[in-house]
Amino acid sequence: MNKLKKRWGISSNWQILIILTVFALTGSSSLFVAKPLLELIGFDRMAFSSEFLWGGLSYYILRLLMIFPIYQVLLVAYGWIFGQFRFFWQFEKNMLSRMGFAKILK
Repeated sequence: MNKLKKRWGISSNWQILIILTVFALTGSSSLFVAKPLLELIGFDRMAFSSEFLWGGLSYYILRLLMIFPIYQVLLVAYGWIFGQFRFFWQFEKNMLSRMGFAKILK
């Protein structure tokens, strides 16, 4: 635990529990929210051809691409709700800069 606290720059085990809870809620919520959003814009599962492998595959690729921005927003929102905004905002900036989005963050 001490190694994790040092790496994340936090001071208590309670913060670790909150941070792990936020990660769990964010992952579950982003999956839950992506499907209705796709249906709202007209991309439900039935809109893709089920006769061919590419139809189902393209639906799930589109869904994964939709989940990514939803996850980013929800992570910061849940972090704010649980009082860990500073940690998650820094986490987001680090993650996005590693992915090549550093220009957007400036």
